[in-house]
Amino acid sequence: MTLARITHFNQAVEPNFDQPREDRRVSGTPLRTTWAHYTSDDGVLSCGTWACEVGSWNIRFAPDKEEFFCVISGQVRLVDEHEQGVVVSAGEAAVIPAGFVGRFEVLQAVHKYFVVLDRAASTS
Repeated sequence: MTLARITHFNQAVEPNFDQPREDRRVSGTPLRTTWAHYTSDDGVLSCGTWACEVGSWNIRFAPDKEEFFCVISGQVRLVDEHEQGVVVSAGEAAVIPAGFVGRFEVLQAVHKYFVVLDRAASTS
């Protein structure tokens, strides 16, 4: 029997750098940095921290993918396809539901914890 190991986010992991795809950008060319601390063996669950510069881009979540996040510092706004928005600031948390279509706006450089549930990964 193998004992499960706890993943502590104080362990250093290599960051991944990217920017929103050009066809999705609304404003800016923000650098995004992801530290993937944990991914389940089946790929369904992933967790880590994420940082991004000011900017905005269109997002479209798959019908079987959702994300919980908690802002450590900074501020973001999520705007749905009907232009209804919610601002999430440091110390606050939110869930991006499966199938969400809208815009992700980084209002102040942000650093956040994230947990992504991707049910499609279990069927791959």
